[in-house]
Amino acid sequence: MAKNYVWLDGKFIDSEKATVPISTHSLQYGSGIFEGIRAYSTSKGPAIFRLKEHVSRFMRTAKIAGMELPFTQKQIEQAIIEIVSKNKLDSCYIRPFGFYNDPRIGLNTEGKKISIAIIAVPFGRYFGDKEKGIKCKVSSMRRINSNILPPSAKLSGNYATSVLVSKEAKNAGADEAIMLSINGWVAEGPGENIFLVEENKLLTPSKASDILLGITRDSVIKIAESTGILVEEREIHREELLIADELFFSGTAAEITPIVSVDSVKIGSGKRGPLTKLILDRYMAIVSGEDPEFTHWLTFTKQ
Repeated sequence: MAKNYVWLDGKFIDSEKATVPISTHSLQYGSGIFEGIRAYSTSKGPAIFRLKEHVSRFMRTAKIAGMELPFTQKQIEQAIIEIVSKNKLDSCYIRPFGFYNDPRIGLNTEGKKISIAIIAVPFGRYFGDKEKGIKCKVSSMRRINSNILPPSAKLSGNYATSVLVSKEAKNAGADEAIMLSINGWVAEGPGENIFLVEENKLLTPSKASDILLGITRDSVIKIAESTGILVEEREIHREELLIADELFFSGTAAEITPIVSVDSVKIGSGKRGPLTKLILDRYMAIVSGEDPEFTHWLTFTKQ
């Protein structure tokens, strides 16, 4: 079995040796920051999807969290390119992770070492068959807002709610949850943004709904606009989910995933709809390097 490497503070380390003490601050308190990025197999070798945008968000999250990272954006981008090559991966999931690498118990972060680790591992379909689609349940728990935790930042602690609502959905027989904002607007999934199709128009929750401004979400909007599809960002009522023509999730892990029912109510035909298929097909062509209009979104690891 091939050895898997982790990039840790500027060095490549065998993943089995990349360890931290059990009492490390970010493990105990959820004080880490992270990104989720994918690389895809193309005819020109592995290509990382929207690398610069992902690392830019990583840097913004660090600023929101008050973390002075010991590496620049360009250094992190280069390390990501190198870890994909080092692990000899054609396609993979990449996780940059910034954390307080300090075993002292206590909430205070002053004087604690900040480390950055980057992993790259093989990764397939997050939800399985993209044609079949998934069943969702509106969660009993609400999405965080800026008075609780910063929703626009990818802080590790933000995702405790995501873990709980995913469990709730699965225990109820669904595949995934949909969260509402504190004000009752449709927000997002535990790790995905959501889109509705209404009369050949795309609707998606606006920033006012306390969403993470997903990079795949932004990609869907730009793909739709380039295809002549109108996109509207606004607050969305819960019942609009049930009467939508189509629904789908977007996200680095989820890619473009159709939603075929919500709270046991069939959405549209109960199957993946034509506009969802159009967006999905275009998205997969882009990440595979087969769409010349969006090749600038790809960073090829074989220079």
